[in-house]
Amino acid sequence: MDFIVDLPPSHRYTTILVVVDRCTKMAHFIPAVGLPTAAETATLFIKEIFRLHGTPRSIVTDRGSQFTSRFWSQMCRSLRIARCVSSAFHPQSNGQTERTNQTLEQYLRCFTTHLQDDWLDVILTAEFAYNNQVHSSTRFSPFFANYGYHPSTLPEMSLNTPVPEVSTRLKTLRGQLRTLRHQLRLAQQNQKKYADRGRKEAPVYAPGDKVLLSTAHLRLDCPSKKLGPRYIGPFPVLRMVNSVAAHLTLPPSYRIHPVFHVSLLKPWHENPFPDRNTEPPAPVPISGEEEYEISRILDSRLRYGRLEYLVHWKGYGPEEQSWDSSANIHAPSKVRAFHIRYPSKPSIKRTRGSRLGGGGSVMPHAAVGPRPPCWDTLHTHPRSLMTRRSLVPVFSSEEESQDVSHAASGIQLSRNQARMRDRPS
Repeated sequence: MDFIVDLPPSHRYTTILVVVDRCTKMAHFIPAVGLPTAAETATLFIKEIFRLHGTPRSIVTDRGSQFTSRFWSQMCRSLRIARCVSSAFHPQSNGQTERTNQTLEQYLRCFTTHLQDDWLDVILTAEFAYNNQVHSSTRFSPFFANYGYHPSTLPEMSLNTPVPEVSTRLKTLRGQLRTLRHQLRLAQQNQKKYADRGRKEAPVYAPGDKVLLSTAHLRLDCPSKKLGPRYIGPFPVLRMVNSVAAHLTLPPSYRIHPVFHVSLLKPWHENPFPDRNTEPPAPVPISGEEEYEISRILDSRLRYGRLEYLVHWKGYGPEEQSWDSSANIHAPSKVRAFHIRYPSKPSIKRTRGSRLGGGGSVMPHAAVGPRPPCWDTLHTHPRSLMTRRSLVPVFSSEEESQDVSHAASGIQLSRNQARMRDRPS
């Protein structure tokens, strides 16, 4: 939903309210006198949209004063309509309506006179021509997608009638409809032509191929997304939905739709030097249990009131990092060193972490994206075959404990020096 404003007055109307259905692509062009207020916008919506289509589930708008007002917000809340407001300086969020605005403006540019005061007379036929044209996304016309049939257009009949005014009117309507269809096809061809300039042939994937998934629209478990991984995976391709969309096999922890555009995927290649990779260390038997050694603690968080640590396992790559409960971490020196370096992170003594939620992404909490995966459940790994108790790593070495002690004594020494400096002479 959007407005086309600052139009030349045509029978006192200077604004057009454009409403486009995201599913069927049906559009309605509603003229208005001046820029409507929130209450006037609601009246137009009920009069021109609700009476024809009922209550929508959600409405995508920009941040105009009409859509951010308390009146509009309360009306949508009362009708259980989800408000989807686009971000500032990001019209792509409502790109469908923005594109429809350009198409409508092109129609009016072709049919209005030099004074541009008669656009109200052609806006009705423009809406009919738009909704009767096959849409490039749905492969159906909005009329057929919404009603299940194509409405009758002007019949092929002789224009010679006893009333000359009728013949003139029908001839004008036919000419307008023919020109509108031509301009619509021309607009679609131009849009595809300029869009294809920055595109290349989509790679061909087959079921079973492994690909990397872009993190551009995913929520990552790192403080800054700029320094985070640009791709994650690999994930196998389950099937190709069409030539530009692939259905991936994702872990259960990824609570997102598994179909992605090929522009978000990148082929994954096997390591050309497999012999250079060292085998990961075997688990160490301790008290009859096989346990793995911790290399370092990377992060901490509170999850459902339980303290967890992000562990980097010694001898394993970053793809094997996992969140484990603090009760399963038997490396006090590693934990102590982590909290000395990051005192604001959640700990046993600290019931509340930082505002970032213990290393969560800086994106808003409402952003759509998956939770960070627990790699123990994503890959076939020896740890995934053990019980929860056997996932406990071994104690850290004595040298690392001494390093932590030296670090702690250095902090204590700095405090003593500060007291000596503040003591009056």
